[in-house]
Amino acid sequence: MSITIKIKKGLDVKLAGKAELVKEDAQVSSTFAVKPSDFPGLTPKLSVKADDIVKAGTPLFFDKNNPEIKFTSPVSGKVKAINRGERRRILEVVVEADGKNTSESFPVVDSKSLERDAVKETLLNSGLWPFIVRRPFGVVAFPDETPRDIFISGFDSAPLAPDYDFIFSEEKDAFQKGIDAVSSLTDGKVFLGVKQGSILSGISGVETVSVSGPHPAGNVGIQIHNVKPINKGDIVWTLSAQAVIFIGKLFETGSLDLSKTIAVTGSEVKAPKYYKTTLGAEISSIIGGKTNEAVKERIISGNVLTGSQVDADNFLGFYDNQITVIPEGDEVENFGWVLPGVKKFSPNKTFLSNLFPKKEYVLNANYHGGERAFVVSEQYDKVLPMDILPVVLLKAVLTNDFDKMEQLGLYEVIEEDLALCEYVCTSKIEVQEIVRSGINTMLKELA
Repeated sequence: MSITIKIKKGLDVKLAGKAELVKEDAQVSSTFAVKPSDFPGLTPKLSVKADDIVKAGTPLFFDKNNPEIKFTSPVSGKVKAINRGERRRILEVVVEADGKNTSESFPVVDSKSLERDAVKETLLNSGLWPFIVRRPFGVVAFPDETPRDIFISGFDSAPLAPDYDFIFSEEKDAFQKGIDAVSSLTDGKVFLGVKQGSILSGISGVETVSVSGPHPAGNVGIQIHNVKPINKGDIVWTLSAQAVIFIGKLFETGSLDLSKTIAVTGSEVKAPKYYKTTLGAEISSIIGGKTNEAVKERIISGNVLTGSQVDADNFLGFYDNQITVIPEGDEVENFGWVLPGVKKFSPNKTFLSNLFPKKEYVLNANYHGGERAFVVSEQYDKVLPMDILPVVLLKAVLTNDFDKMEQLGLYEVIEEDLALCEYVCTSKIEVQEIVRSGINTMLKELA
């Protein structure tokens, strides 16, 4: 059975620098890291110390509030450093790879025959459990809960997003095995969102959701809202398509294999394409020597709407399948507002560039102004395909009104769902930051 959804509201930000459908091996990274900051709400406690020898799948740290949730090393080697920030907060655990990629041993079984408790135990012990994200709140799922349903998005619609059909063209069997294992975790259904004609359309054991329309059509939160919205008391789990493949490989081989193909994109990349690397690899091993270096560059682990700004000596984010490099844009532009804007992209009919709907643009990270009064308008509603009032919801968060946050739909959203609202905002409001602060408030109230 298949469900069809047509998303009408949204916006495709047309950036230059889309990855060519060519795949290469990235330079082998000498160090890898897992960063607690990638996991909202996490209070990490170390399982290792500097110079400890680890394998792929050896726990590096765990969640203080849920000790069974482990975060493991992506490679074998030696713990090189435990970097800390203010108040000794753990920023990252860095592992120096030994090049052997030896893994801890996990059960090799038919994923179809596994029962729920066995699947949970293996995912928790291997460190793959953190790929399961809980809605509401967008935090790592709690193992003692049973979700109403599980949702997986089989495509990404963000700016310059990787083509999953290209990435996973040789991984369909692993994906199916992952689905077989994941299906045991819920008494409800597993929904898989796909684009028309996707190679994932024929996967069994799922309810296929055919999705069309502009970004954020690929966001799993948008798919949940349009298929089976989250009501108070509902719990839904989500996974990325890449996570499903990791799980499938784990149950097939008994070893943790976190190798992945990512897209290196953006106008400042000389030849945007796909590179095979491993989760947590050093950014420089992937993009070193591959950017123009003609202007000051901003490197983003992820996409331009929701990704994190990083330096070349930082590490690939836990959930990221893309690196984007764009101009920083810190130069002053005099009288920019009076120019015709042929080279500028706008969601409104402000510039002459709207006469060329297929044109791709070189955009930078410049805000072009500062934060202003937060006024009610329809600009958010045009890009958010959800039946909520985003401005009113954000104001409820800013006034710390718990009851209104609950009534206005904060259970249904996380940062990425309102990222386009932040992009189009003429008031320069930090929408995603406000959403997360509201979620943190709700978590404290419900604790």
